[in-house]
Amino acid sequence: MKNPNIAAISTPPGKGGVAIIRISGGDPLSIAEKMFVPAGKTAVAAFSPNHMYPGEIDAGDFKDYGLCVYFRAPKSFTGEDVVEFHCHGGSSIARGVLRRAFELGAAGAQRGEFTKRAFLNGKLSLSSAEGLIDMINGESEAEVRAGYMLYCERLKKVADGLQASLTEILAGIDADVDFPEEDLEHTDLADVKTKIGAIRDKLIELRGTYSVGQKIRQGVNVVIAGRPNTGKSSLLNALLGADKAIVSSVAGTTRDAVEGALEIGGVRFNLYDTAGQRESENEIENIGIERARQLTEGADLVLFVLDAGEEFSEEDRSIAEKIENKNKIVVYNKSDLSDARGMRADIRVSAKTGENIQTLKQMMLEKSLQGYSADAEYLIEQRHYFALGKALEGVEAAYRACGNAPLDLLGIDLKAAWDALGEISGMTANEAIIDEIFAKFCVGK
Repeated sequence: MKNPNIAAISTPPGKGGVAIIRISGGDPLSIAEKMFVPAGKTAVAAFSPNHMYPGEIDAGDFKDYGLCVYFRAPKSFTGEDVVEFHCHGGSSIARGVLRRAFELGAAGAQRGEFTKRAFLNGKLSLSSAEGLIDMINGESEAEVRAGYMLYCERLKKVADGLQASLTEILAGIDADVDFPEEDLEHTDLADVKTKIGAIRDKLIELRGTYSVGQKIRQGVNVVIAGRPNTGKSSLLNALLGADKAIVSSVAGTTRDAVEGALEIGGVRFNLYDTAGQRESENEIENIGIERARQLTEGADLVLFVLDAGEEFSEEDRSIAEKIENKNKIVVYNKSDLSDARGMRADIRVSAKTGENIQTLKQMMLEKSLQGYSADAEYLIEQRHYFALGKALEGVEAAYRACGNAPLDLLGIDLKAAWDALGEISGMTANEAIIDEIFAKFCVGK
């Protein structure tokens, strides 16, 4: 039975050059033929697939001159017959065209329903769908790149390869268990253990990319810390290339965290300029200082700012002790005024002149994302991380049991790993997981 026709506006709301209304299902042509007349004709003779037709779109209460295109199943995004109307941008125009599609029998599409139909029709995997939404929601070049690799089935291909290796091992085990009386070559446990170990190592390697993947997706949280009047706010402004924070010679000007974001090497860095940490009797300043301490504790990277023109003080020492175990860069600011003294710094900069600011940015990228490469693949979805974790548990259990437990028990652990890997592509994912993923999409995608 063919799916009913669904329709939605696939472009963002508001005024624009073009708005797209998408219809997908068993027979969207029956709607298009009642709503569209190609230019120079009085009626639709026949729609040829993959051809863009200019003409008149009839929305019932008004008409618009636009375009119509038809994609024949299975060569469409959803795997079904699809029609798209490209009308002039504008909320009233797009809503009017969509309303007419509803009057002619189409139902309103739910969130992500077009992509869900593509998944159910085998046009893309579950992980590919997640890559698509990651691209749409990406706030940095690195996140878009990571989403695109996922969309292109890079992770699925790896998971499929691991499943194929497990299938091969399981086939040998099943043959020995099911047909012990046959004159078959018995399972070589040493060889099996070597193969299981290779699968385990690959799973560990894949999961190891998740830490960097999370920073790609959420951004690297960087706290600019130090005592008052070392030029933290000036450094924030220099890094952002804009006057985000108020700069003053009065110590304690910054009372709460000032935030800003920039991209370095395509990766988003979330910067927090915090209140200078010192002993203060000012209640409001103390709230800011406590906030600074909390942000520092949760930071991926700390820029510990010192004044190049002053000796290393007890306040500096106190802050240094608190961030001793943090990933940090010691920055001597105001290098245009004086040479650094009292403590070895990782870099000397001048927020005023811009000296070494670009070098500092590169240090931030290397320090927070060690080994990062724009061309490498990283695990960015928590669901995939957990699925690989379950697969690793099964593989490790089988590796430990190899030679110490019956073959059928070994097979149970390996089958559990196979099922966990299938969750990535959607092969073994349950309906609740599938619904949850497509609920993240907007209506029209």
